[in-house]
Amino acid sequence: MSETWAVLPTCLPTLLRRCHRCASGRFRADGKFRLNAHHKLLDAWLLARCVRCGDTTRLTVLERVNVRSVRPALLDLLHGNDPGLAAELLQDPAVRRRNRVALDWEGAWRLDTGAPDRPRPPEGEAVEVAVRFAAPIPVRPVSLVAEGFGLSRAGAEGLLAAGNLVSAVRLTGRRSGDFAFTFKR
Repeated sequence: MSETWAVLPTCLPTLLRRCHRCASGRFRADGKFRLNAHHKLLDAWLLARCVRCGDTTRLTVLERVNVRSVRPALLDLLHGNDPGLAAELLQDPAVRRRNRVALDWEGAWRLDTGAPDRPRPPEGEAVEVAVRFAAPIPVRPVSLVAEGFGLSRAGAEGLLAAGNLVSAVRLTGRRSGDFAFTFKR
């Protein structure tokens, strides 16, 4: 038996950055952009609000770029406050490094197993599962197994220790890329 699971984002992740007003460490981006033109030069920022005090911070997307060098399609997305572009920019390591932010994906993703209330496989049957990521969301594979099969996380870790979860990749720690495993019951 073979299945495909998908890890899908449900909203934009929380940004981990210190607020200069209230010292909170979390900001929420809602996909709004701000553009500012200086003659022929353009600045673009992604706006984010502090979850505690509501203060706004700007994440630099473009800085002093000649307007003619910006693709018209990108300019339209920036003017239209496209949430897809915001998600793409937040996943870009260069943008995160430039703005000194990290992402917290807690509560911003879901696991789609394809079948809502699927029973556990019968004893002696093996299930091959391929896990696909729609975005590079760092999650623990053991937590995915627990959620996908309706187990506790400790129960899934016990299956891993007993050799009932087998994979070519390491199932401990966090993964943000596609992988596959076999669940032996």
